[in-house]
Amino acid sequence: MQIKELLIEAKEKDASDLHLNVGIPPVLRINGKLIRLNLPELTPEITHEMIYSILSEKQKADFEKYGELDLSYELINISRFRVNIFKHRRGEGAAFRLIPEKIKTLSELGLPSILSDFTEKDRGLVLLTGPTGSGKSTTLAALIDIINKNRYDNIITIE
Repeated sequence: MQIKELLIEAKEKDASDLHLNVGIPPVLRINGKLIRLNLPELTPEITHEMIYSILSEKQKADFEKYGELDLSYELINISRFRVNIFKHRRGEGAAFRLIPEKIKTLSELGLPSILSDFTEKDRGLVLLTGPTGSGKSTTLAALIDIINKNRYDNIITIE
């Protein structure tokens, strides 16, 4: 079982996430539902091997030191992923969030057009908050895309 194959399958099945946890098969989140793949349960050794196959030496050292690591990962010509790697009582685990190639518009996201008013401000602080998976980064990308298409300003984001 290779991590690249699992990430390609996640992309092909239009999953938003791939979860790797010891003791269960790999899991895809598709339309908000967790679906176990028809594969063997992940062992600590297999999970470790898959996770470490995508890490640099520095990332490995940081993960071993802190027990957690956030990074971005790209499969060239396939997709980009936001990755959280962690340790838990059964071993190591990872969550891969697929980053969409195309930035959706506010209307495609089903958001009110009044949100675009924030893109017309000359200065200020905008806080976009919510639980994991609620669409904060997706909404922010749509707003920044509007700014980038209409202005030449410096934009700073902190996540």
